Order: sequence, then C-alpha cells, then structure tokens
Amino acid sequence: MMYPKIPLAQSIIEICQQKGVQHIVISPGSRNAPLTIGFTNNPFFKCYSIADERCAAFFALGIAQQIQKPVVVVCTSGSALLNYYPAIAEAFYSQIPLIVISADRPQNKIDIGDGQTIRQENVFANHSLYNANLREAISVENDNLIQMALHVAVTQKGPVHINAPFEEPLYETVSELQVKPEIVDFNTEEKHFLLGNSTVETWNKATKKLILVGELFPNSVEQKYLDILANDPSVVVLTEKTSNLHHPTFIDQIDTLITPFTEDDFKAFQPEILLTFGGMVVSKRIKAFLRKYKPAHHWHVDELRAYDTFGALTNHFETKINAFLSQLLTENKIESTYKFNISAIWNDRVLKHQEYTAKIPFSDFKVFDFICQSLPKNSQLQVSNSSAIRYLQLFDLDKSIQVFCNRGTSGIDGSTSTAIGAAFASDLPTILITGDISFLYDSNALWNNYIPKNFKIILLNNSGGGIFRILPGHQETETFNTYFETSHHLNASHLAKMYGLDYFEANDEITLQQQYSAFLNQNEKPSILEVFTPEKENNGILLEFFRQLK
Repeated sequence: MMYPKIPLAQSIIEICQQKGVQHIVISPGSRNAPLTIGFTNNPFFKCYSIADERCAAFFALGIAQQIQKPVVVVCTSGSALLNYYPAIAEAFYSQIPLIVISADRPQNKIDIGDGQTIRQENVFANHSLYNANLREAISVENDNLIQMALHVAVTQKGPVHINAPFEEPLYETVSELQVKPEIVDFNTEEKHFLLGNSTVETWNKATKKLILVGELFPNSVEQKYLDILANDPSVVVLTEKTSNLHHPTFIDQIDTLITPFTEDDFKAFQPEILLTFGGMVVSKRIKAFLRKYKPAHHWHVDELRAYDTFGALTNHFETKINAFLSQLLTENKIESTYKFNISAIWNDRVLKHQEYTAKIPFSDFKVFDFICQSLPKNSQLQVSNSSAIRYLQLFDLDKSIQVFCNRGTSGIDGSTSTAIGAAFASDLPTILITGDISFLYDSNALWNNYIPKNFKIILLNNSGGGIFRILPGHQETETFNTYFETSHHLNASHLAKMYGLDYFEANDEITLQQQYSAFLNQNEKPSILEVFTPEKENNGILLEFFRQLK
C-alpha cells in the first residue's frame, strides 16, 4: 500500500482509521495531496471527490445526518477552506459531527504575500467545537490534538477543524508507515440521570402541559412513552414534519391550529409547563405565542444544549429523551379539559382546510397538497428552506415518510447538496422538494458523481423568492422585485441536460398529474420535476387560507 511521505499526513490518516472514521469527502487540490494520497490508497476509507468545497461540505453533512457518525471533509489551502463555513455553521446548530481537515502552508509562508495563503488557524472559531492547529514536525502533541478533535466531534455532536501545514514536495510516497501514533481511549462513560421527585410532582399537578418537538431523527422516542402522552388529558403535543414523531392525537400543523387564535384563545392555550426536545422549530407563530404567553416552567431535554428560545427556560435536563420520560411519566392523571378543548378546535381546522383546498386554483398551495398526498410511502423527504419547509408544515404526510431539512441555520444554501449526500447514505428512495432560488443557488450540487439513480427533485418555480411576498412590508415595486424577491425567468431544463438528469415539466393540475406519475416511475437516472406556479397569486392564496380557518 502507498503512503504519503509526509509523517504528519500519515498520522492524520492512521488516527482516522484507528478511530473508525470512514467517510472522506475530498475536494481536489495540490496542498492537500498528501492527505488525498493517503486516504484514497487505503481500502478502509470510502472516498468521494466533490470539486466545489461548499457543495462538498454539505454533501458530507447529508451523509453524516443519515449515518449519525462523523464524516471528514478535506481541502487544499487558501479560500477553498472558507467555502466550508456555511455547512460548518449548519452542523454546529444541527448537532451533526463534521470533521474538517484543511491543508495549510507552513507558518513562515503566511502573511508574506505568497499565493493561496490565508490565516487558517481558528478560522471557524465561532462555530467549531474544537480547533486542532497542528505543527509540521511529528509529535505526540499533534497526535493528541487530532484524537481530541475526533473525540469532540463524536461526543459533542458538531464540527471540528484540524489544520495541517505541509511543505513541498507534496506528492512523494513511501511503502511503509513511518509513524505509529499512540491511540488514546477517552472516558465516554454515560452519566446516570436521576429526575427529582419535585419535578415529577410539578408535572403531575399541572393541568395544562404543552409538548413542542423540534427536529428529530426518526424513531428517537419509544412508542410506549408516546402512547402515555397521547392518553393524558392534560397534555397537548405539537410536532413538525421534521420531528418525525407520529401519533393520531398529536398536532403536526401548528400554524393551522394557532394562526386564527384570538386573545382569549391564546390565554386558554397558555401552558403551565412547556416541555421541549429535539432541534430547531420551524413555526414562527408558535415562537411568538410562547414569547408573549410564557409558561411558568420551560423544560428542555437534550444531552448537550438548551436554547432559551422563548425567554422562559427554567430547566435543562442533560439526558436522552427516553431516559427523561421513563422517570417523568407515571399512571397518575389529573383531571383536565386542555387536550379536549384543543382537539375540538383542531378538528374544526381540519374540515376548513379540506374545504378551502378543494376550491382554490393552481398554486404553490395546491401543488403541495397534491404532492403530500402522492409521495411514495417508506421514502425519505429532504426539504429546502424558506417557503418549501413552511408550506410542508400545512399538510398531512404518511407517517412512513422521513423528513429532513437544514434547520440549524435555516439557510437556502446547500439544500440540494445535503439531500444528495443523504440520498447516497440512505437505503430509502429520496425526494427533494425545493424552491427555485434555493435550487439555483446550489446548482453546483448536481456536479456530483454520487447521485443515486432514484434520487428525485421536485422544483417549485414561482419566478422568485415568493416568501417575501408573504412577509409584512411587501410592495409591488421594481426595488422589491429585484432586491428582495429576486425575480427571474430561469428554468432547470438546461441544467438537467448538462448534468444528465431526466427532466419533467408541469404548469397546471392536469400536466402535474400526468408528469408526476412518469417522474416517480423513472429510476434509471436522477430526475427533476419542475412545477411552474403563478408568481403573484401564491401569497394571496396562502394568506386567504389562514383567514378561512376562522
């Protein structure tokens, strides 16, 4: 087997193997040649070549999202490294283990006017959990820094940065390892969690308990706990599509429920206890409600972090949700009409939703209604940010469909790249629902040799950033159209042809139904279904929906 001649590169590669880090996403370059040679010549590693560093990092993020293990991204020196930043920020807030290994010039080459040199050390300090700034000479200190970075990525669930300076020559190889790093076994003993009696008593006495679940990996909560919560008359459970949590009594269309609420409704809905777990929450309306009508107690359950999203956090329980619920939930049930009253309102909302959807014209709203009813069971759904994920919250989905979205930073960048990485790593057929701006912004994602044949993109093209038409302050002016909505007349047909994807097009209900069937049944190559909806009617139809719920 060939090894890079540079000992530091050998150490990095050997430690990654010993620690079981297997997936390596490499962006071509020269300064990172020692790492590329070492990783690609070792059969232990699964290596991928993605030229665009921003796409590469999001592709790696998608793999890590699915396998729930760290993935490495490797790049050359200079500005290449900075293109990782959007994915690093997403990994930081979504608690996804991502290991950045950047090749660097030696320290004496920095800030002297040499090419492809920037200040790479600690460049991600605000959003990386650990920064290992290595030195050229082989040392125990280097080995320990590398191992600590990998340990932190796994145990603290987030991005770390390893910066490795290499001097030329970069391409020389040897047939035997020159290093044998001493592998450190860090203490990863799980803490024993014990919930106090006072917490259980407070829970059992409360007549209005609201559970709000954010982004969650499928099957994270044991069914027996969901059943107990569902049968408690004092508990209302609100979920989102990204919660991947299902029960017939849970409400997963939060905005549909609370948008028409009056002042009296909000006061009646105000919980005594708010219990939250999972990641970021999509609904702006539930955040606004809880910030105004604060609970007496806000408990968040997470092994690592608790954000005070509503300005009411009283307890952070640093444990897994199943461990927490196993000690919290008892057979004691207090008399309450909390669930009954909300369920009555919710049932009325469902009927009005059905009546409204049946009478509206072709639009984003109508398309999402059709898609959500027609998605194949047992599939993975990746969703881009902005309008796409917000529309999805308003419709029913089959519980067998897994839903993912980059809600850590809620950015439109990298949605397609993440979806492709996730599709590659998952056994499930994967569909990405995306808006036109997000798709165009990440079009380099299609410059990728690892797109599964059955990967599909549903692209809603309403000629711009339609969400800005819904936000307060919208005015139909040239400034708004150019600088906010980003109006355009582009489509994906030429991109599909260039990258070898099958392309389908729909612009009304009849062509959507016709093209959708062909789109789903074609699995010989990745495909795009581009659905054109009316640019100026969509916002009015959505806003009227919320008015009709009253």
